[in-house]
Formats: sequence, C-alpha cells, structure tokens
Amino acid sequence: MRDYEEVTAFLGEWGRFQRLVFFLLSASIIPNGFNGLSIVFLAGTPEHRCAVPRGANLSGEWRNASIPLELRDGQAAPSRCRRYRLAALANFSALGLRPGFDVELASLEQEPCLDGWEYSRDVYHSTIVTQWNLVCDNDWKGPLSTSLFFVGVLLGSFVSGQLSDKFGRKNVLFATLAMQTGFSFIQVFSTSWEMFSVFFVLVGMGQISNYVAAFVLGTEILGKSIRVLFCTLGVCIFYAFGYMLLPLFAYFIRDWRMLLLALTLPGLLCVPLWWIIPESPRWLISQGRFQEAEDIIRKAAKMNGITAPDVIFDPSELQDMNSQKQQTYTILDLMRTRNILTITIMSVILWMIISVGYFGLSLDTPNLHGDVFVNCFLSAVIEVPAYIISWLLLRNLPRRYSMAAALFLGGCVLLFIQLVPSHIRALSILLVMLGKFGITSAFSMVYVYTAELYPTVVRNMGVGASSMASRLGSILSPYFVYLGAYDRFLPYILMGSLTVLSGILTLFLPESYGRPLPDTIEQMLLVKGLEYRPASSSTRDSKEEEENPEIFKSTAF
Repeated sequence: MRDYEEVTAFLGEWGRFQRLVFFLLSASIIPNGFNGLSIVFLAGTPEHRCAVPRGANLSGEWRNASIPLELRDGQAAPSRCRRYRLAALANFSALGLRPGFDVELASLEQEPCLDGWEYSRDVYHSTIVTQWNLVCDNDWKGPLSTSLFFVGVLLGSFVSGQLSDKFGRKNVLFATLAMQTGFSFIQVFSTSWEMFSVFFVLVGMGQISNYVAAFVLGTEILGKSIRVLFCTLGVCIFYAFGYMLLPLFAYFIRDWRMLLLALTLPGLLCVPLWWIIPESPRWLISQGRFQEAEDIIRKAAKMNGITAPDVIFDPSELQDMNSQKQQTYTILDLMRTRNILTITIMSVILWMIISVGYFGLSLDTPNLHGDVFVNCFLSAVIEVPAYIISWLLLRNLPRRYSMAAALFLGGCVLLFIQLVPSHIRALSILLVMLGKFGITSAFSMVYVYTAELYPTVVRNMGVGASSMASRLGSILSPYFVYLGAYDRFLPYILMGSLTVLSGILTLFLPESYGRPLPDTIEQMLLVKGLEYRPASSSTRDSKEEEENPEIFKSTAF
C-alpha cells in the first residue's frame, strides 16, 4: 500500500502550485506580525504629570512650582503621580509668598492627581493609557491588557488544532482570520478599558488559531524538502516582515484608534485568498472525501504543467490508519518514566524562559533610550538574521550546542547592559538587540529540538505541553517589563539570568542531531547525568537496543 507522499510524488517539490501555496500562506502570517505586538504603541505611556485646573487661584510662579521633583534615572524630574496640596498653595499665593524663598517646598503636604493628568504629545497623540488614565494607581492595567491578549492566545492554542481537525484547515484559517479582523475592528470603538481588554482576548484567540491553521495547511500540502523551509524560514520571516511594518504604521498614525483601524484593514486583503488557497488533500482523504482531494491534485498538476495519472487516489490502495488498532496515549505518558519526565520538565522550563525573554524584549522597546519607532523597527529587523542563522545551525550543527550558544549569547549581553555607562546609549541598544538575536534564534530552534526529543507516540502531546508553557511565559512577560518602572535594569537582570540558566539546562538534554527519531518511549535518548535502572522487560528492550544501538547510546557531556 502506498502513502500520500508516494501517490503525489509526480507533482514534484517546487512547481508553480507549491510556490503559490508557500508564498500565499506565508503572506497570511504578515498581519500576525503587526497585530501581535501592536500593544507596544496602543498602550504607550507618554510623559505625564498631575493636571492643575485653570480655576485654581494660583499665580504663575506657584503654578509652575505645584509639582514636586523626584529622582528618576539619576536626574530630578517632575513627579508623575503627586502634586502639592492646591488648597495650601492657593493660600500662599493669595498672601503673596514666593515658592522656594518664603516657603520651603520640601515641607509642604502632597496629594494625588485629583484632577487627572496632563500628557506629553511629543510621541503619541493618544493611547489607551491617555484615553482611560492607566497611570499611577491604575498603571497595572496596561500590562494586564497585554497579558489578556496572551491568555487569548493560550485559549486559542487549546481549540485551534481540534477545530481544524474537525472542520478543515482552510475553513478554520479563514474563519479565524475573520475573527481576528472583526474583533480588532470592534476594538476601535471601545468605550472603556474593560471592553478593549475583553475583545483583545478574542483577537488573541483568532490570531494563534489562524497561525496554527496556516502552519498545518502548509506542512500538509508542501513536500518534504520545502516543508522544512516553510516551517523555519517562510512563516518566521513573513511574521518578522509584518512586525517591521508595525513601527512604520505607528510613526505616521499617532492616534491609537486610527492606528488600530489601519492595522486591522489589511486583514481584508486575505479575503481573495479563499478562492486561491486549496483545502489540505491529506485532511480531505482522512474524511473520506477522495474526489475533492483528487480534484485539487489535478489542478495542481495542471498548474505545474504535469500530466496526472488517470487514477490518483484509490481508496483501497491508500493506507487506512484508522483501521489499524493502535495503543492510545495520554498526557500522563509524559511522566511515565524518569527520563521522559525529566525531558518534559526541562522542556517546559526552557520554553517558558525563552518566551519570557522574546516577548519581554519585544514589549520593552518603548523603554529603551532613543526613538521608540526606530528601536521597535530594529527589534523586528534583527529577527530576520536570527531565523536564517538558526536554520543554518539546525542543518549543520548539533542541536544542544547551537541552542546553548544562542541562549548564552542572549543572556550574557542582557546582563552586561547594567555595566554600560549611561551616556553611551547606543551601546545599550546594541546589547539589547544582540540579546533579542540570541533569544529569537533559540526560540526558532526549540520547536525542532523538542519535536526530535519526544517519541512519535507522544510527540504532539510533548510539543503541545511545551507550547502551553510558552504561552504562560508570554502572559508573564509584560510584568517583567513593568518592573522597569522600579529599576531600569531589573528586567534585563532577570531575563538575562534566566536565559543563561536555560542555556546551562540545555546542555543536559540529549543530542538528537543525526539520530533517528524515536518511535516509542523506550527508544528515547537519555538525559545527561541521570542514573537509570535496567528495564524490566529486558528481553524485548535488549533486542531493540541491539538492533538500534545508535538510539540508546548516550553522547558524552
């Protein structure tokens, strides 16, 4: 019996049909790049200070002195959340006393910003922060909005796979693209922070679902050699291209509602793709819809200028995987042996830390010195060489050392930032971008590495559990950035330390480069430094070990 790959081999690997699918599916990822991190500008926090109402009976001199000074980054700056008590200042002003001469300002009583805030319009004309005053006692709402988006991503990752298995890859891809575009459009008309955040959860759900659907659709339609290119470079670089567009949009559109509208409308360009991108023939076959699958392959053959055979899919010839009785596996099998439990724990920690670093650095660009738009653009551009380097490393070098090197680079340069003198700002930005480069490379490699460590029977569950940890890391990442309000270097110290520790952790994982993929839990490569008891089912296992010695052999640390 022949499988799908053999039956469709006559199409070739890189014909016009494959090129069209490759680029159109990659292009459908572009809106994810600028929507996923749009909160960087939508929730930008401009310089602000307490508002002093025009009706306050204050002289010009007392009005200018109404905001106390506080130490910020080693320099005195007007307080963002406090002012001197206006009633007392009005009395002093009426008596003709002068601030700093007749009255010692440091001894005056202070009060919160009872009349709201005045915001600088140098960078942003309006953001959700200025719209709903998400500063001072309400400054926790900004990072919470970002976390809620990633909560939506987590929820979407739960259901996206099941939906695409049931309703088809193409249907779910376009339904969730419509969901992302529709709810983003409704967000533009939000009347409260609560309404904005609820719809942000739904946008997050739509975004990850269409990303996963496009990813699966591409891997199922494209051939083996192009599939690897699509998964590593196609999807990732087009995502980075969308990310690069974000600061360009934000530079020319400084109002958050108009910016969000401008970022939403490109989603409508995906509508014509419905008539071009086909459904996955593999999925149609799994549903018994052989004629529809054959029609798609015939169209592909015609587009590639190839004559298709008279009969492409013979139901009796294709392997029916459903008819084969197979052992079922559950999430508990990821903890069945000491080895797989250790690999699962290490993978979960690794994915979570890498996700915290990647999204933490991406969200932190407004806090860097210099122009926020240039910094965000650099943060996006640095991802392209990171993806290319990771692809080359995966092709030519061992996974363990490639991952560890990328993580050590990312972590160490983040730790060095605190040592840079404050007047050499360009060096600080360069180190942050190098850190982003290392962590992005590791993020790209960890998908392949994790999939190679788990056996076939639980591979989807293993990668799924690790991916869920990644979502939890992204939910936490805004609060790492939030810590920068208390100490400018604290986010870099925490992210750098965790990234270096994850690099050390990677060195204890088994090396999968050049090894056959394990099919069963017993065939898994062993974690370094653990002691193992002999297997109880010695006869069968020892026989497998003799037949496949390279699977069980552990490389030296």
